[in-house]
Amino acid sequence: MLIHPWDAADDAEWRAWLADGHDFGQLIAVDDDYRPMVTPLHFQFDGTDLLRFHLARPNPIWPVLAARPRATVTVVDDYAFIPGTWRAPAGVAAEDGVPTSYFASVQLFGEVRVLHDPEEKAELLRQQLSHFQPTGDHGPVTPDGPPYGRQLPGILGGELRVREVRAKFKYGDRVGDAEQLPVAERLLARDEGRDPGARKQQLRRRNRPRTS
Repeated sequence: MLIHPWDAADDAEWRAWLADGHDFGQLIAVDDDYRPMVTPLHFQFDGTDLLRFHLARPNPIWPVLAARPRATVTVVDDYAFIPGTWRAPAGVAAEDGVPTSYFASVQLFGEVRVLHDPEEKAELLRQQLSHFQPTGDHGPVTPDGPPYGRQLPGILGGELRVREVRAKFKYGDRVGDAEQLPVAERLLARDEGRDPGARKQQLRRRNRPRTS
């Protein structure tokens, strides 16, 4: 992923973004034929360097991770297509404006430990439920009791220890308010798909120092 200096995110920014409800992405590992194996998943990030997840035992990514226990989790969200007509500089015909995409993308790479032990898997599920279902309106998670005990053999857990992060927040930071603010207003007016999230990120980053 190409990251220009003006699109780069520091540690505090990407960590806060993940914590703000961005906990669904794709787990990517490479098999012996150099073919990427990709599976979508919910995950729980501890805010420091540990990412937890679970998948069905038959998922074909598990043998790949057993042979080569390294993977990347990638998350993309708050994206929007920006028509060229929104971005034409002053004195340039609207139809001659250049379109672009706004998006946030975080890629976390590291070593994966596969969890087989029933108690470890139960603890992982307890942690994930505390994150995704914090109201606590679920049955107890134990290795040998209902309702989860009989289902634990059908899943494996994973812990990805993050060693490298690439984070990009592409929201037109290279240009000034004369171009930025009209785009923000058009995103507000269009209000489709992930336009609200894209506008939120764009306005949040407006006051960041810009690099030419």
